Amino acid sequence: MLHNEYQATWEILSFPGNGYALQAITKQGKQTRDRKSDNCVVLLRLGNARRKKAVTWLRLLLRETIAMHSNGLQLETKLAMIAKVAKEKPKEKFTSLVHLLNVDMLMKCHHELKRNKAYGIDKVTKDAYEENLIENIHTLQESIKNMTYKPKPVQRVYIPKPGSSKKRPLGISSYEDKIIQLAVSKILTSIYEQDFLDCSYGFRPNRGCHDALRDLTATIITKKVNWIVDADIQSFFDHVDHQWMMKCLEVRIKDRNLLRLIVRMLKAGTMEEGKLILASQGTPQGSIVSTVLANIYLHYVLDRWFEKFIKKHCQGYAHLVRYADDYTCCFQYKAEAEDFFQRMVMRLRTFNLDISSEKSKIIEFGRFAAHDRKRRGENKPETFDFLGFTLYCSKSKNDKFRVKCKTSRKKFKASIYQMKQWIKSKRTTPVKQIMIELKPKLIGYYRYYGITDNTRIIVRYHCEIKRVLFKWLNRRSQRLSYNWSKFLLFLAANPLPEPKIYVSICKSR
Repeated sequence: MLHNEYQATWEILSFPGNGYALQAITKQGKQTRDRKSDNCVVLLRLGNARRKKAVTWLRLLLRETIAMHSNGLQLETKLAMIAKVAKEKPKEKFTSLVHLLNVDMLMKCHHELKRNKAYGIDKVTKDAYEENLIENIHTLQESIKNMTYKPKPVQRVYIPKPGSSKKRPLGISSYEDKIIQLAVSKILTSIYEQDFLDCSYGFRPNRGCHDALRDLTATIITKKVNWIVDADIQSFFDHVDHQWMMKCLEVRIKDRNLLRLIVRMLKAGTMEEGKLILASQGTPQGSIVSTVLANIYLHYVLDRWFEKFIKKHCQGYAHLVRYADDYTCCFQYKAEAEDFFQRMVMRLRTFNLDISSEKSKIIEFGRFAAHDRKRRGENKPETFDFLGFTLYCSKSKNDKFRVKCKTSRKKFKASIYQMKQWIKSKRTTPVKQIMIELKPKLIGYYRYYGITDNTRIIVRYHCEIKRVLFKWLNRRSQRLSYNWSKFLLFLAANPLPEPKIYVSICKSR
């Protein structure tokens, strides 16, 4: 019996030597209350000649699928056992891990990687790699086993930074390196996910940006929070110290072969404009393994330090919420917030990091901030940005204190600009195709920014996009295609997704 993961999946086989193609689809049978019926296989096309050979190939396909599923279950079981040991024994050091990078693991990671992604310096795509998949995977596994595997330098590209004239550097790894990185990240996640604290939300299973916002807003509303330390690490991924990174990994990992493999990933360097730049520090932003390594690094540099040292020395309430390298700290007393800020700067410099002076500040924020500032003759409490949202003090309909969120001005302008450039570039595309491609972009925007109290901003975004669309649809030729009345009729026939609230940050995670 095939597993649920393989239901409704197409398999296309090309038979060597005969030119015939077999298309098969596996359908999940109806589920009964007592048992699941066996999957049936429907053959959509079979050549009249060599029918027996086609059936033989189909049987081999089913055997390989079942074997792959069985090996996948064994792999998941091993990772689950590692996670269980890591949770039950916080001081346990794992001495044998590199053997998990076997053919089954590499094959599973290959299938999980998405197609049509940017390729690295080797210019190998997933489709090209699959042309000789079995041999490639076995060769890759042998190179890991013999420790002859050397990661290729990452391709350095620059993308526009939203709301800024600066550009963000990204590293694009080669395809085989992506497979290895995904496999290594699975192993590291199974171990360190048991150690990570609840204050960390970035790039972790079943956690996301909205969960971090829920935690932060709920803490400010319900706890004794009067001061906020809004901090941002400057170019974090470019300044990760390799020696400290390895010391963090050695706390839980004692497998020298796996550690040596990670060192090679960090030291692979970057290729920029045909020049090789060796890496003495940092981890390429955009690579698969860099997110896990960043969480491990900041877990020891910031999270544990705040939990074990800062909280114990605070007389008032203190709380940390971190998403990747963006974090916000809540304090009850101003003196403790200022003391933490000074200690934090020194702590980060010890690990070769520094804060961004432009984005870091201490502000008065909380239930009593508005009343206290009004009594002193000052303006309303300041606001601060976190994960693309601006948080500000407000009140509910019942005149109770609320922390509300709205899209930050910088992110809003950047989103409008990016959409304007995209629509402008599609002027020669058929109108129906433009509308088809535009809908998922709008839905993606609403699913992230469509949170509690942000209705007005996403409605404004919807109106701005309609104006931009109207403008550039009329730039397709020298003759106007639509006036506003005809454009509204066009939208009635081809409606855009309406803005709505998808996420409630008032509910607990």
